[in-house]
Amino acid sequence: MSRRGRLARYLAGRALLAPVMLWLIATLVFLLLRVAPGDPVDALLGTRASAAARDALRQQLGLDRSLPVQYVEFLQGLVHADLGQSLVSARPVTQIVREVLPASLELGLAALLVALVLGLAAGFSGIARPEGRLDLAGRLYGIATYALPSFWAAMVLQLIFAVGLGWFPVGGRFPPTRVPPSGSGFYLLDGLLAGSWSTVTAALHHLTLPAVTLGLLLSGIFDNALRLNLRRALRSDYVEAARSRGLGEVRVVLRHALPNALLPVLTIAGITVASLIGGALLIENIFSWPGIALKLQEAINQRDYPLVQGIVVVVAALVVLVTLVVDVLVALLDPRLSF
Repeated sequence: MSRRGRLARYLAGRALLAPVMLWLIATLVFLLLRVAPGDPVDALLGTRASAAARDALRQQLGLDRSLPVQYVEFLQGLVHADLGQSLVSARPVTQIVREVLPASLELGLAALLVALVLGLAAGFSGIARPEGRLDLAGRLYGIATYALPSFWAAMVLQLIFAVGLGWFPVGGRFPPTRVPPSGSGFYLLDGLLAGSWSTVTAALHHLTLPAVTLGLLLSGIFDNALRLNLRRALRSDYVEAARSRGLGEVRVVLRHALPNALLPVLTIAGITVASLIGGALLIENIFSWPGIALKLQEAINQRDYPLVQGIVVVVAALVVLVTLVVDVLVALLDPRLSF
């Protein structure tokens, strides 16, 4: 079988595996919520409500049904892209997710861009003189940013640049005195499409500090990955062959070593999407960013089963989709891979 045929079979297998992974994640979340301590009725009515009121609300919310019946109804809703209704607000979960997801995606994409720029610059800095001062500084940068506690680093940067210097807002996504732009939910994109530079400036002003904070914490991953893979590539046979042909060191690095060293970084970028979800929870809390991670915490505290399930399923679907896209790109760009 040709490589193209093996690649098509591999991608078809990955595409068929994605729904199975989502089903397993959805089932696990469904069961964990039911066995976790706490009751949605207590969260809504309090512990002093009468037994009659509690039973009436439990029947209204469908929590009086058996666990298998609830599970079957949950799966039927997933098949029809219906995530149910929030127990607290009685609004469709799909609508709630659609409102908060753009904020998290905007923050995550901006943070990923910052992480790539800082991490790749730090990883490439010590190539000219390995074991030199610049190389040592890049190593220390990668270790420090990777090891820093995200909540501590976020509060320190917030105290310095928001409270102390006053360069950025302490929190929020848009000035409270202005009406947010309508449209896709991505404030930067909506401002650009509307030609409103004041909207773009205001949104960017609020986005910069949380995005830089999250990107800074993730940049050490790319720094270490590029540094290790670039050194391995510079010691490879094909790079030595290029040098023996009289090519300059700059051309050897940029044309031969760097492209091969960046392929593992592309894979890591896809994996980092999952890290963005976990890291964004603390960042969104500290900076009061109205994203999906903050909404997930609120839903967990309120024991809002459908909202928690819906958010987790949507996030899992995004992670699976990004991972699949990265696998396709790596398979297309790297002819050395076999399937």
